[in-house]
Amino acid sequence: MSAFIDLQEKQTILIVDDTPDNISLLAALLKGKYKIKIATNGLKALQIVSHPPYPDLILLDVMMPEMDGHETCRRLKANPDTAPIPVIFLTAKSQVEDEETGLNLGAVDYIAKPISPPIVFARVANQLSLSNARRLLEQQEQHLEILVQQRTRQLLQMQQATLMALAQLAGSRVQENQGNIRRVQRLTQWLAQQAVQAALTDLSPLQIEHLSRAAALHDIGMLAAPDGILQKPGKLDEAEFAAVRLHTSHGAQALSSLANEYPLAAEYLHCAAQIAASHHERWDGKGYPEGRAGEHIPFVARLVALADVYDALISPRSYKPAYAHEQALRILQEGRGTHFDPALLDLILAQPQAWCEQADAMDI
Repeated sequence: MSAFIDLQEKQTILIVDDTPDNISLLAALLKGKYKIKIATNGLKALQIVSHPPYPDLILLDVMMPEMDGHETCRRLKANPDTAPIPVIFLTAKSQVEDEETGLNLGAVDYIAKPISPPIVFARVANQLSLSNARRLLEQQEQHLEILVQQRTRQLLQMQQATLMALAQLAGSRVQENQGNIRRVQRLTQWLAQQAVQAALTDLSPLQIEHLSRAAALHDIGMLAAPDGILQKPGKLDEAEFAAVRLHTSHGAQALSSLANEYPLAAEYLHCAAQIAASHHERWDGKGYPEGRAGEHIPFVARLVALADVYDALISPRSYKPAYAHEQALRILQEGRGTHFDPALLDLILAQPQAWCEQADAMDI
């Protein structure tokens, strides 16, 4: 049922009664202020309200042949399109049990027969006012929800733009650009989805979205690495390499502190912190910074490790050319069970073409 209200247009009342005199009386009373529709039994009433425009209110006689008012009301309220239409019963019955039955069926009021014009006018006006107020409130809530959604999208875009800028700055220090970062995100998302299908994880779609966004920040700690070391043309010595390794801890600490400061984004930031901290750990325990092994490495970091290494292999660097997909896949396979989680790697090797298509996809 449409929530739109045009207060300049007459509202419509459907009168349902099997007695012509009652219909004539009610129609004569109300036609000056309202549009009138008429049905002489419950079945005809249901036909009238089977499609829009729907009446704004129904005056429904209780005692009718074939289908009485109670059954008619029951069917009206069972239909989501007609359930919001307020129903006022017209009845000569005045027992409390009769009123209770009708109200339990969803009627909003009773008008006793014989009809009193002032009571009809007052109760019809009251119920239409209440109905209009409810519908107006629904409109306002819908409008507010749209505004909130728009504002939320704006804030998310601002957040993503800021985080992507930081990720690009960090990536540029290790010869990565936005294309590399986007590729790591795509590969991570694809692999996470395959892992869910293979029952290796129960990540929800929202968690996978958070994960793919957080993957962009895997090297955020590079912003704290010394310029002289990162720009060194030759091979790093042990002390220099140890300093570069600290980017994992620097990134994790920064993201964890933000998670404590911004609890509404805590899940996303904790995910990003796990990735930053552990994406250089190895399945055999020979990675860094903590030497974690196997399933002691956070699952999200194991995902990103594969995406990050693959991106590095197929990207040109000052110290190497870009490898072809076939060569990069062979190198990944050589690291099965030593560098990489074998179950996750097997998902890639089972669909190498799909994996490569993710790597080659262009961002629009």
